[in-house]
Amino acid sequence: MFVFARAATYAALFIGFVLIYLADRLLSRTGIVSPAAMEVPQVAGMVIGAAGAAAALRCIFTFAAIGRGTPAPFDPPRRLVIRGPYRFVRNPMYIGAGLALASAALFYESLPLLGYARLFFLVTYVFVVGYEEPTLRRTFGPEYEAYCGQVRRWWPRVGGAHDSDSS
Repeated sequence: MFVFARAATYAALFIGFVLIYLADRLLSRTGIVSPAAMEVPQVAGMVIGAAGAAAALRCIFTFAAIGRGTPAPFDPPRRLVIRGPYRFVRNPMYIGAGLALASAALFYESLPLLGYARLFFLVTYVFVVGYEEPTLRRTFGPEYEAYCGQVRRWWPRVGGAHDSDSS
């Protein structure tokens, strides 16, 4: 049960700081306020944001339940997590968080917030390739290598063709 409390705490800190506080600061600095009316961009933003948030939360729960760890690099899962959303892509938590952030840009119709979402994806890519994947290779060895051969980093496989790992 303690692992769920740790995972919830770390997730709340990350979500609160990166996805809410920093995004709010950016909106405040650029003078963007809540839209006066709920139109198509706002509804689409809410739907995409809810889907992204739900995916990220499912990943956090999966890390705790199956991996017996958290999303935090200093308290990672003890077992390789390849079930739940991780059956489709290797980084669904980052995708969900990024979609939640990009959906806020859509909701507010904010180019600066869209730029921040793009920066989030770039930093995430560098972190995944430069730190996370090498660490997982050292930690889980052949099991992780086999997983990489079956599941792509960012996009789900369509059909049975074996694609490049770089996508």
